[in-house]
Amino acid sequence: ARRTLVLGVPVSGTLQAVNSATVKARVAGELQGLVLREGDSVRAGQEVARIEAVEMQARLRQAQQQASAARAQADISQRQFDNNRALVEQGFISRTALQTSEASLQAAQATYQAAQAGADVARKALADTVLRSPLSGQVTARLAQNGERVGVDTRILEVVDLSRMEVEALLAPLDSVQVRVGQTARLQIEGSSNGAATFSATVARINPSAQAGSRSVPVYLAVDRNAAQNGLPALRQGLFVQGTLETGSANVLAVPLDAVRTDKPAPYVQLVQQGRVVHLNVQTGERSRGDGQTLVAAEGLQEGMQVLTGRVGALPEGTGLALTLIH
Repeated sequence: ARRTLVLGVPVSGTLQAVNSATVKARVAGELQGLVLREGDSVRAGQEVARIEAVEMQARLRQAQQQASAARAQADISQRQFDNNRALVEQGFISRTALQTSEASLQAAQATYQAAQAGADVARKALADTVLRSPLSGQVTARLAQNGERVGVDTRILEVVDLSRMEVEALLAPLDSVQVRVGQTARLQIEGSSNGAATFSATVARINPSAQAGSRSVPVYLAVDRNAAQNGLPALRQGLFVQGTLETGSANVLAVPLDAVRTDKPAPYVQLVQQGRVVHLNVQTGERSRGDGQTLVAAEGLQEGMQVLTGRVGALPEGTGLALTLIH
């Protein structure tokens, strides 16, 4: 019969969060106050741990005292310059002495500004002893323990935001040319059966470059969690999923895939004509899942022909058949 087949390409990949982050130590020191573990929820900006801050506090006080001393020296140089300028106007000292005083003032002011910058750096280092989560989500890994001395850029926690998830699927070059942004895919969690754990996803991005070697094209599918069927378990990062990406439709003459036999050099189907079996070569095309079976487009047939299903088995041409209509 003539059917409208939904065309698609097979896709598979791993679920991953669109937004994830690693909390790292920005200063070296002893780790304190880490209470979060895998599965705990965190908010953006929430304090998750601290680095022992005694040394940073001492460095900040030192930098502040150095800035105060530099400011006092700059004030002294300013007064000396003002006095020398007045003396030059009165003719008591030479203009060269005034220039020397001005140079000393500029040096003292530069020293004060450098000391202020040093205090800002120390203040920033003290603030960095408090570790905060950059996003809201859940902890997936705890990579350090309280009391451990950590260095700069040591990984402390990994956090993921499961509110937005996507699948990275690698498509063959020929399949990739059929894919467009906005197309829909039906995906299923690996290991599920009878259509359980099925959900939809939409093509959000297509990588403009193929991977070297395999020439596969990465396609990114945004998961639509609202379209999940009843009974779908919580989606987790790292789950492997597979399904079909719909790329269009075609109205063709189709037969069940199991009716096409391949035990001869060319594919063929077994027809019933005038009560006997006839073998007819066909050329298969697009496939689609429908009515609980896989349908395939078959060129060389006419609409309305009677085709034996695959479970009948191979029958020699000319075999007589007695057909019984079951009401």
